[in-house]
Formats: sequence, structure tokens, C-alpha cells
Amino acid sequence: MSDNINSSDSDSGQKAVLVQKPMKKWGNERIDRSPLHGLWALTNRELEKWYKVPVLLLLSLIQPVIWLGLFGKAFNIGSIFTDGSFNIPGLNIPKNVLDQLSAQLMQSTFGTTDYFSFLAVGMLSFVTLFTAMFSGMSIVWDRRFGFLDKVLSTPVSRGAIVMGKILSSVIRSLAQAAIILVIAVPLGMDVGHFSVLGILGTFVALFLMTLGFSALFLMLALRSNDWQSQMAIMNLLNLPLLFGSNALFPSSIMPTWLQDFVKINPISYATDAGRQLLLGAPGFASLNFDFIYLAGFAILFTTIGIVMSWRLLTK
Repeated sequence: MSDNINSSDSDSGQKAVLVQKPMKKWGNERIDRSPLHGLWALTNRELEKWYKVPVLLLLSLIQPVIWLGLFGKAFNIGSIFTDGSFNIPGLNIPKNVLDQLSAQLMQSTFGTTDYFSFLAVGMLSFVTLFTAMFSGMSIVWDRRFGFLDKVLSTPVSRGAIVMGKILSSVIRSLAQAAIILVIAVPLGMDVGHFSVLGILGTFVALFLMTLGFSALFLMLALRSNDWQSQMAIMNLLNLPLLFGSNALFPSSIMPTWLQDFVKINPISYATDAGRQLLLGAPGFASLNFDFIYLAGFAILFTTIGIVMSWRLLTK
């Protein structure tokens, strides 16, 4: 009888040990509640949607590549003088004189003798702008599918939710801009002024511009659950922002009222910094002012976006 009791006690003791061991193991595990852990988890979630589906990257590059290959090559302003189509009746201007005239006009108007190089730098701003615009769409879909409610129930701060989407947009934008720059070189972009510091400085300018625009478009989508409204906002703003900048044409040949808009458009300053650093072209503002303006734009709208997330991000 005692043997049975002892054996049963032994069995129950073994079972107790088996039950307690996983509890002890669970007790030793710690949940990482640091803000950076939550920020990286949300940022990586957004990036996975992109790098795990390569076709999305390919599709996002088609439009700027078309602009480079078709518009950039077809709209070859310098060829007006150099291919013999520029002809004044009664005057026989030697070709070498036309070549010099073309170089002087291009240099004075575009800051470079090659319009394709002028446009290629503008395309870097073009692709980062359009990627930043889609930062707001992510939070709209998260709200519609219920993922946002789940995230709001976790210890992750609302500011980290916003910054995760902003940072993922910035990373995607800079990666696509780097690919566009690599494609532009074999297509004929002038690399005579390229330097490591120039390339790094250009991407710092693009980083600041994308940070501000990502925060801006995310701000506009904080309370929205209608993707059609968000698309309407994007379509309303994308062309004025693009054509109201110096990405495609220099501001000096624009109407006076449009020049005023160009001077407050952050795209103009990111493009201006890129042309000074990559092409050695003169800027409409100093390089220091370009970066100061872009830094102020990024800090302002990122701060507003985080503050608004505290008030507007609700279940």
C-alpha cells in the first residue's frame, strides 16, 4: 500500500516538475518593450510587402525609366543647333559656331550642356516623391483590414506606428532613386563631376525631402478609411508638385507667379542640391540653404505627424 502511495507520489511529483519547468522557462523570457524594437518591427513589416514581391519594385521603376528613356532622349534641346535643323535664311553659320552657341545657351539656361543629365537628377526627386505619396495608403489599408486596431492594442506607441511607415517609405524611395541613378549613367548622364561626397550629399537631400513628404501624406490619411479619397488627394497634388518645381525645367524660364511657388516647393531644393553636387551646375540657392530648408521641412512635418498621431490614431 505504501509502495503504491510512494509511487503515486513520485508520479505526481514528476508531473509537477514537468508542469513547472515550462512555467519557469516562460518566466525567464522577457518581452522587448523598447520603442526601437516596436519601430523596427513595424518598419520591417512594411518593407516585407515590397522586397518579397520583386514585381512591385519593377513596376514602380517603369514610369521614371520611361521618362528618362523617352522624354529625356526625345526632348533633346541641344540637337536643335547641332543637327542642322537650326537655319536662318540668308545666313550660313558654320557648324562649329552653332556648337559653341548651343553649349553657351544650354549652360546659361540649364547649368549643363546636356539636358538629359539635367532631367536625370530631376527624376531622382520624381521617383522619391511618388513613393512617398503612397505612405498614406498603407495606413488606410491597415485600418480597413483591422491590423491598425491590433497594433493600437499593443504597448507600441502611436508615434512609432507613424515613424515605422515613414521610415519604410524613405528606405524604398532611396533604393529606387539609387537604381534610377545607376540606369541613367549608361543612358548618357554626365558623370564628370561625380564624387562619393556628391552622391552621399544628394541622397541626404533626397532623404530629407522624402521624410517630409511621407509624413505629410501619412498625416492626411490618419483618420481615413477610404482609399479612393486618398488616391484623389495624391492625384490632386502630384502634378502641381512636380511641374511646380525645377525637376523638369529651370525656374528661370517660368512665369513669375510660378517661380514664387517653385521657391517654396521642397522638390526644388532637393533637385537643386543634386544638380550642384552631381553636375557641378549653379543653383538658384546656395547648397547650405538647400539643406537647411529641407531639414526644416522634414523636422516640421515629421513632428506634426507624430503629434497628430497621438490625437487621431484611435481604434
